[in-house]
Amino acid sequence: MRVITGSARGSRLTTLEGDSVRPTPERVKEALFSALQFQIEGRRVLDLFAGSGQLGIEALSRGAKQAVFVDASKNSVSVVQKNLEHTGLSENAVVKTMDFAAFLLQNREHFDLAFLDPPYRTGLLQRALPLTAEVMNTGGTIICEHPRDEEMPQEAGNFVLARSYRHGKIQLTLYRHKDVTE
Repeated sequence: MRVITGSARGSRLTTLEGDSVRPTPERVKEALFSALQFQIEGRRVLDLFAGSGQLGIEALSRGAKQAVFVDASKNSVSVVQKNLEHTGLSENAVVKTMDFAAFLLQNREHFDLAFLDPPYRTGLLQRALPLTAEVMNTGGTIICEHPRDEEMPQEAGNFVLARSYRHGKIQLTLYRHKDVTE
């Protein structure tokens, strides 16, 4: 797993071993960031269920203003911190060891991009999506990674399903504020 482009291009990232972690495949990450390429620079990013932090780190490498990484696992947070140090992107990052719902309910700042990539088939994505919509700026985008056969709601708060991309067994679903057109 590596950073695709930007200031940390080519940097190898560490991930946890075992079945509890499912890093986004590089081909899916490349497609995702290709779709978002003009929505990253200068933006605030939320990497919820951060795992290794690869999505938020990719956004920082491409010029995001700040990334907040949230994961309930202390081991995952340790990996995120190591990856941030290795890529030299720690200065613009905030890392939180906490449950996603606790973070979203107490958070007072808003985000322009949010990556939601929780463990598959746990119901966490469906619980996190409406809470995430509450902490998004009007022009923001929420990106959900989930199994292709998992149905996603048409709306989450003021955000509506704007587009879906299929990559083998993985689907990326993008939500945008209903007052913003593509």
